Amino acid sequence: MYDYMLGGKDNFAVDRQAIDQLAELIPEAVPLARANRAFLQRAVRYVARAGVDQFLDLGSGLPTQGSAHEVAPEARVVYVDHDPVVAAHATALLRHSPGRARFVQADLLDPEEVLAGAGEFLDLDRPVGVLLVSILHFLPDGADPQRAVAVLRERLAPGGYLVISHATTLGNVEDEERAASYRRGASASGGTDRSPAQIRAFFGDWPLEPPGLVQATDWRPDRPKLVGDWSLPSSLMAGVARKIT
Repeated sequence: MYDYMLGGKDNFAVDRQAIDQLAELIPEAVPLARANRAFLQRAVRYVARAGVDQFLDLGSGLPTQGSAHEVAPEARVVYVDHDPVVAAHATALLRHSPGRARFVQADLLDPEEVLAGAGEFLDLDRPVGVLLVSILHFLPDGADPQRAVAVLRERLAPGGYLVISHATTLGNVEDEERAASYRRGASASGGTDRSPAQIRAFFGDWPLEPPGLVQATDWRPDRPKLVGDWSLPSSLMAGVARKIT
């Protein structure tokens, strides 16, 4: 479904039908998905230019367009997802990039399992860019994603980066209902929106890289906004933080 929203061809008729129906209900769903993917690509380029050549993409949802190993071709990338269908597609897709990217089937709520699998391909004693892009809002507080992210922050080597995008409705009831419909269309887990302060808490005490936690389209855009640029009514916050010590 995500691949179809991004204009890819690794999808099925049932995926296309579901997204076409979702887009009728929530017109911003497809632009939101594309804005999120564009943020991931800009963040990966930013972290790679800072000298990081390893990435851990959690909840990657492969296959999709413009993935991390395509954006940073010199880097090593581990993709993680717990969905067996994703695992099957990802294994086939990454067969063409055996020295650059691998897939690990694991649950990001079990960070020790994630790190054990990733550590077979990445050097966790060196800086790693961890990508949690448009995934945490699918996880309710009852699943304690805060603990899982805290473990990842603790285990990352200094110089590593944490990249997060997360839906927020800023307390607007209509937006909350529309966001809930969007999540139900993309995942059976439901999940939750969080306030900017709650999203900021996922970064712990790590300092945010400029411009801080902002709407995804405002995080280091490739070009200035033009008059008439469409503004997404349901906010997607994004930020990148670096581990100093």
